[in-house]
Amino acid sequence: MASTSPSPNHAFRLLRGQRSPGEFAAAVRRAAREIGETVACDARYIGRVEAGEIRCPNYAYERVFLHMFPGRTLTDLGFAAREAVRGRGPRRASAAASGTPVSSVPPFVSCTKESDVLRRAFMTGGSATVAAASLGLAPALASLGGDGRRVAHRVGEAEATAVEEAVRQIRLLDDRHGADGLYRRAAQPLRTAYALLDADAVRQSTTDRLHAGAGELAISVGWLAHDSGRIDDARSHYAEALATARVSGDPALEAHAFCNTAFLARDTGRPREAVRAAQAGQRAARQLGSARLLSLLTLREAGGWAGLGDRTGCEEALGRAHTLFGRGPCDADPEWMSFFGEPELEVLEAQCWSALGDWPRAARHGRRAAVLQDPYFARNVALYTSQLADDLARAGAPDEAASAGRRVLDLLDQVQSSRVQTMLAGTARVLLPHRRSPDVSEFLTRHAASASASASASA
Repeated sequence: MASTSPSPNHAFRLLRGQRSPGEFAAAVRRAAREIGETVACDARYIGRVEAGEIRCPNYAYERVFLHMFPGRTLTDLGFAAREAVRGRGPRRASAAASGTPVSSVPPFVSCTKESDVLRRAFMTGGSATVAAASLGLAPALASLGGDGRRVAHRVGEAEATAVEEAVRQIRLLDDRHGADGLYRRAAQPLRTAYALLDADAVRQSTTDRLHAGAGELAISVGWLAHDSGRIDDARSHYAEALATARVSGDPALEAHAFCNTAFLARDTGRPREAVRAAQAGQRAARQLGSARLLSLLTLREAGGWAGLGDRTGCEEALGRAHTLFGRGPCDADPEWMSFFGEPELEVLEAQCWSALGDWPRAARHGRRAAVLQDPYFARNVALYTSQLADDLARAGAPDEAASAGRRVLDLLDQVQSSRVQTMLAGTARVLLPHRRSPDVSEFLTRHAASASASASASA
């Protein structure tokens, strides 16, 4: 029987209202936290729901949606009844196969435990296969030959979906915990994705999804390398993503790859390359219709001009970035840009003024970034507050800098980021001449102990 195209979920689209998919996804994540759930919701997931590709959400999403819209049923939200979509379903089938009574299988166990399983797979070690399985690539790994380069069958929608889910899970874990515990364990899923890309796909649409998914996965893994100080690895992964974008003619992927390349160039003291990469990203992005993406790329350009000491070029780029940001979000915004809100805008501007040596102005923007950031994203809170601490130290406010530094130290049991640790170390050096201050002395003592513990753990 010929398959039919999914019917759009108009009811769910109406519930989103004027919010962009990214903004609505953020609201879903906030609602999940209110009831103790963790969901990797992003703009793409919302798009799939609205397009009718997800006829019925999993149990975790069901709880979140019903919490968001009390008094409504899944049918009211435009979804099909679960039994009509899944029948016996994976949970009931596995229970029946094991002889476990279906009624004894708690419906939310697999959902509520998902984030803990993912976190343990990355943060406590384990084989690459376990890590890849936790990212949703277990079926794809099973299709590979022993050399990890051949796929035994033609790949289809299941494999493309697995790669896309791997990207989402990496981003979710990085938002919460930072890159250091994730990078090495994400390498195998990336190799798997490119092995799938080299295989024979069932249809062109699958090939396009695999190209986009593999490229986004390369960027995500590249960011993990970047954030954990593995600069050569990051450069290689970003170049791989850019090559994938060029081969597949994907301007969205190309813009993303150039965006991260510009960021890396600025971070590693190559500001002119940062300007050129950001401008190339803008050329790719102009055909996509996303003002927010152009704003971010223009901020990357501003960072490059600041690194060159060109205040006029930096201010002009910052002005354009603010104008573009002010146009607001839209449906064309890429799903990976869910992090780019007002806090990120503020911290990127703070970095520009830091590079230009205007520390008080940098600190003003840094304060706003730290205050506005959602505390759920511990890694970004730590990063923004580290930036603020350094700016305050250099602006001649040592006690306030020490206070900000202590707030970062409080987060280091949740966040593993070499980038954050490097920034804190720089702040500690700037504050050394002020060590007679009780606040500064406390920060320096705690920082030294934390640095020593970190060195011992990595030895």
